[in-house]
Amino acid sequence: MMANTMAISAALIKELREETGAGMMECKKALEATGGDKEKAKNWLRDRGVALAAKKEGRSADKGLVGSYIHHNGSVGVLLELNCETDFVARTDDFQKLHQELCFQIAAMKPRWVSRDQVPANVLEEKRKEFEKEALEQKKPAAIAAKISEGKLDSWLADFCLIEQGYARESSRKVKDLLTEAVAKMAENIIVRRFVRYEVGKD
Repeated sequence: MMANTMAISAALIKELREETGAGMMECKKALEATGGDKEKAKNWLRDRGVALAAKKEGRSADKGLVGSYIHHNGSVGVLLELNCETDFVARTDDFQKLHQELCFQIAAMKPRWVSRDQVPANVLEEKRKEFEKEALEQKKPAAIAAKISEGKLDSWLADFCLIEQGYARESSRKVKDLLTEAVAKMAENIIVRRFVRYEVGKD
């Protein structure tokens, strides 16, 4: 470990920090654990973020921020409540930047719900039957049609549930990855509580 520590330069730690947003000590640990390989260190940080997020999940998050985003031409507006555990974190630049990124995501990608558990049961059943009917019309056996329906339902939910969506600025990541990384960085549970999206001329 000491040999790896000596090999890790401050410049490399700084590069990793700038590319991931993780703290300096976490970046140093990641590089030491991966022999100075920056790409592997990114994966290490990502995996660690998932583990930390799992530990924070379920902890009370009743502080935070209600804020808005208005598109430059005034045609779309978003109101979002983002929660964390303390007022201290809610006031940080990182938390407020995350809030703005989520507002932008909602404006651009038009989600209807925060997560799958918010989708009404009747909507789920309606879409499930719709997809199953399509498969049956294509002469698929009933058992296969049911599986196809579930797969299409998963894809549909990923389009309309905020945390399942691909991140608008970087399609290789999901919004839930953004939240996981934020939890790891800020060391608090972070929850998207609710949002409203307005678009001129549309209900």
